[in-house]
Amino acid sequence: MKSFQIRSFLLLLIICIAGKSYAVGYEQYIYFQKQNNTLPLVANGAALPIIISVADYPGVKRVAGELSNDIRRVSSLEPSVLETETLPAKAIIVGTIGKSKLIDQLIASGKIDVSNLKGKWETFKIETVANPLPGVESALVIAGSDKRGTIYGMYDISEQIGVSPWNWWADVPVASHKEIWVKNGTFTRGEPAVKYRGIFINDEAPAIATWVAWKFGGLNSKFYTHVFDLILRLRGNYLWPAMWWGAFNMDDPLNPKLADEYGIVMGTSHHEPMIRSQQEWKRVGKGPWNYERNKEGLYKFWEDGIARNKDFESVVTIGMRGDGDERMSASSDMDANVKLLENIVTDQRQILSKYFPRGAANVPQVWALYKEVQDYYEHGMRVPDDITMLWCDDNWGNLRRVPTDLERKRSGGAGIYYHFDYVGAPRSYKWINTNQTAKIWEQMSKAYDYGADRLWIVNVGDIKPMEYPIEFFMDLAWNPKRLGKDQIGEHCRLWAEREFGSKYAANVAEIMEKYTMYNSRCKPELLNASTYSRENYNEAETAVADYNRIAQKADSIYKVIPAEYRDAFFQLVLHPAKASATLHELYYAVAQNRFYAAKDGVVANKWAEKARSCFRTDSLLSVEYHTIGNGRWNGMMTQTHIGYTSWNDPKTNIMPQVKLVSGNNMAQPAVAVEGCDDSALNVADTQFELPEFNTYTRESHWISLFNKGNKPFAYKVKASAKWLNVTPAKGTVADEVRLDVSVNWDLVPVGNSIAAKVKITAAGKDFIVNVKVANPAYPTRQNLKGFVESNGVVSMEAEHFTSKTTGQPVSWEKVPGLGRTLSAMVPFPTNAQVTGQNSLDYKIYFFTPGEHKASVYISPTINFVAGQTMKLAVSMDDSAPQILEVKVGSLHGEGRDGGGWDASVKESIRKLVATVKVDKPGYHTFKVIMVDPIVAVQKIVINTGGEKPSYLGPTESFFRK
Repeated sequence: MKSFQIRSFLLLLIICIAGKSYAVGYEQYIYFQKQNNTLPLVANGAALPIIISVADYPGVKRVAGELSNDIRRVSSLEPSVLETETLPAKAIIVGTIGKSKLIDQLIASGKIDVSNLKGKWETFKIETVANPLPGVESALVIAGSDKRGTIYGMYDISEQIGVSPWNWWADVPVASHKEIWVKNGTFTRGEPAVKYRGIFINDEAPAIATWVAWKFGGLNSKFYTHVFDLILRLRGNYLWPAMWWGAFNMDDPLNPKLADEYGIVMGTSHHEPMIRSQQEWKRVGKGPWNYERNKEGLYKFWEDGIARNKDFESVVTIGMRGDGDERMSASSDMDANVKLLENIVTDQRQILSKYFPRGAANVPQVWALYKEVQDYYEHGMRVPDDITMLWCDDNWGNLRRVPTDLERKRSGGAGIYYHFDYVGAPRSYKWINTNQTAKIWEQMSKAYDYGADRLWIVNVGDIKPMEYPIEFFMDLAWNPKRLGKDQIGEHCRLWAEREFGSKYAANVAEIMEKYTMYNSRCKPELLNASTYSRENYNEAETAVADYNRIAQKADSIYKVIPAEYRDAFFQLVLHPAKASATLHELYYAVAQNRFYAAKDGVVANKWAEKARSCFRTDSLLSVEYHTIGNGRWNGMMTQTHIGYTSWNDPKTNIMPQVKLVSGNNMAQPAVAVEGCDDSALNVADTQFELPEFNTYTRESHWISLFNKGNKPFAYKVKASAKWLNVTPAKGTVADEVRLDVSVNWDLVPVGNSIAAKVKITAAGKDFIVNVKVANPAYPTRQNLKGFVESNGVVSMEAEHFTSKTTGQPVSWEKVPGLGRTLSAMVPFPTNAQVTGQNSLDYKIYFFTPGEHKASVYISPTINFVAGQTMKLAVSMDDSAPQILEVKVGSLHGEGRDGGGWDASVKESIRKLVATVKVDKPGYHTFKVIMVDPIVAVQKIVINTGGEKPSYLGPTESFFRK
């Protein structure tokens, strides 16, 4: 672990030991009772006034009022906000260097040292100062290097005293305290690592569009004031406003003015150039959105946008895409497209130079290399060096490109446009949070390591329900090096502690991490009744059980958490966990219904009703969302998510088709067994076979005894061996009884293939189920070293390697929580060259010799480093390494790649397959060898003849380190 990671971890550990922290991952300097070496902000029934210079920024004054209000919400005492140079004996002095006489006086007199503040971007310093000015006994000084630096300093105090950034947006309550004390000392968060850090409100119908219309009457300044406040509380500074239905600058003239006052840097999305929105063109544009046919109309439209907004702080999007975020041109002539776009940029720069006397080169600009625009660049298109190159992900959270060594020298730098939400192929996803923080960390940390540090913007859809990933993204943008891979989970725990208290923090963090991992396996919009296997590895049943476990844990907390926290808990924790669990239970019920209906089993009707009940529950959860806070969030969480048949969403949720079975007035038994989907045959003396039992995994298996008729029947079970247990061994079946089959391993004789039978007698019919048991004399469970083959497969989580070989400067490192099942082994650092041997070695005991297929499950990463391949190698024992390469091909986020991109993002995995040879039974070593340092390995499956179809792959084989 690197030294900065160790320091960060120790700091987080200290915070945990100290008790509840309101500052996620930062030193707590606020106390609620007097301590040694502290200054009172609120004590003895009085609150220190907040003093601001008359000449300071209006936004600073506005936020000083917010700080005063936050202190009132905590203490019930509202500090006065005074614009004065006459100070009381004790005060909170707030100001911006060069704009505040008081701050400048403190600097001149040497009372505060701002050597690490002057000239910095958005940096603040909070310091307790004794005798700062004549007649002043003590003061808390909040000094900013610029407007936003001062604002961040004030909001840092707000967070420290217990006002969550999500107080308004997610109803997180404010705990009351009679006193507020600040620790003597100096506190800062340093300078942000990424210059522009923001969110993109997008795909905002039906949820936020409905809610905004109901609550504010439209996308006006009353709405955006809360957006600005949220961004600043999260230490962001940049916004792409809602663009499906909104025209930010036209909808309300106060929108841009208030943004500038607050200090929000405004932009427009990747396909809305020159500070003009798509909706503005629809309202006032003349002629086609086509620069070849309508240059004059578009030039005038863009010029008007720059003239209107020239006095406001902006990052100007340049370039052009087609109307409605489509390709700029249907032409396949790449040279002509590049030339046209270069001419467009030249003309746009001409407009900028006209309205900015210092010239276009001094105007912050961004060119988004989104979808086919990246192809134009790679075909040779260039823009001036002062323009920020905004590289984009593939719309599914996988980086497409990062800057090269040469590109990193450009004065405009580089940024990343990332997605938490998307409308497009292969399937829109915008209902609920499906974003793993581990993946956000992995991808954006790589972007930063490769020099994409000028601008980070993330598509957050409706803001809700992306609250936690938005904050994680913003924290990461402020300082990517503070959050190491081993602090990802701790960040979530500290966030949960801030929002709900230390008593619930660990459980809340687990719920958050688990539901996002499960949702990231398959976006809810892609889920259907056949996604998870109902027959093999108990996959579908286990997936539902996993979801239900965290939903039940969330529900149990909801019942006991103090009432004032319930609205916030419902929004941030309970609803996403419960809604996700309900959806998976719905599809499992549909799968069960269809299976039994195809076999004429009357239990299909019970599963049909279960499916309908889940569908109703899903709807009622949205209704419940709209009742919290007296209907405060009416319209939110109304996005359709059930019944997709194409990339786009249906108009309403569609109940999956289920079938009913009428049955006959008879007792008609039938059997289905685990691992076989065709086994339910109503034929006497038909023999079935369960998956093999083995002494290593020691799992149980199931038999379904069900009825095709409406008349109940009695049954009894007889096992041919005393070590074979079946429960319940007798009873009555109305529609279905699940029989659990297990083995008493203390009684099983030694042998590689021991046979037994289960005989089920019901309604005069006998059903025989064959059982095979593997109980080898060697290796035993106790003396095994590494993994062992069972049921014709070896399945291994990547982190459970037996040993690893590390060659400098790169090594395999575990990223906890990354991937579909447990974690991933990722090369670190990713921006270095692999020069030595780096391998993950897995010791395996094989019973089956021969040639076997070995599948390496890797994250759906794209070869985001220009000119670099995506390869790894595998070998068995001393055989020559086999090179396996990912070939993504050309993609524009549309799936037209020929390299499996479509499937990889749908399933959130890629599989690289090799054939390996096991020459004889016994121990062998399988190696995964690093070739290119950008391939993240999650799991390895070696099929020795028994692998069954499944979504996540076979459950992990038994192993001992």
